Amino acid sequence: MFKRGLPLTIAILFGVLTLISLLFSIPEISSLILEWASFLAAIALLLGAINLFSVHAQRMGRQPVDGQNVYSSILVLSMLIVGGLGLTDVLGVTNNSMALVFNWVQAPLEAALASLLAFFLLLSGIRLLQRQRTIWAGLFLVTAVLILLSNALIASPFLPQSISSGLQQMRDFIQNVIVTSGMRGILIGVALGAITLSVRLLLGLERPYNK
Repeated sequence: MFKRGLPLTIAILFGVLTLISLLFSIPEISSLILEWASFLAAIALLLGAINLFSVHAQRMGRQPVDGQNVYSSILVLSMLIVGGLGLTDVLGVTNNSMALVFNWVQAPLEAALASLLAFFLLLSGIRLLQRQRTIWAGLFLVTAVLILLSNALIASPFLPQSISSGLQQMRDFIQNVIVTSGMRGILIGVALGAITLSVRLLLGLERPYNK
């Protein structure tokens, strides 16, 4: 009973304190609680990184299975290099080396994955249309094709200005009206779900900390 009641009491207490401080504009309490939460999240992230490093460092000494040792070695080596560069930046040996690694490694990888996302969506639309021949599936595929074509043709110098401006207006309409309205609907649903989860946490009906 004590193991179940203590986490529930702490969760309800801090939830009510945070809610009261936000409703009645008491920034001292909310800022203090948020600082505690940020500190605990940083500690959890550090422990997770240490656990990830230890798991893959142990995997490096085992028998190779489907190239897992290679991936583990690359991960461990990358963590050591990035950690060493961060330490040298702090000590003043190097200047902004972690930002250089991010700009030369992480940013190109993210850009490549983002560029492939458009083709994945187009392929998903084609497969969806093959499985479910509905109006919504066809509309999704047509919208994806229009966005891809408009982005490709607008950048072309051989396209007349009138056609280019028309394609740009069509793309802006899809992004600013259709996409924005869909995103706002999703955000409203997320907000309602967060409110429902918060109420359940305050009432003790939801206990993720006991799992």
